Amino acid sequence: MNTDKILLRILACPLDKGPLTLPADQGALYNPRLRLSYPIVDGIPQLLPSSGRRVSAEEHERYAASTAE
Repeated sequence: MNTDKILLRILACPLDKGPLTLPADQGALYNPRLRLSYPIVDGIPQLLPSSGRRVSAEEHERYAASTAE
């Protein structure tokens, strides 16, 4: 199991405490339930509630497609 999968098992959204996904080549963690994207800066996830950015419907579809692969 690679490091990304191990970290995803323990990281959670600061708002709903649910799991996050790591869309391919997005540089962010994503909460599909709330449609929030949390940036990863210098390899460190920014998981403060204020760091979450609401994504558009188009971005949500792109994130969902890249995590389904």
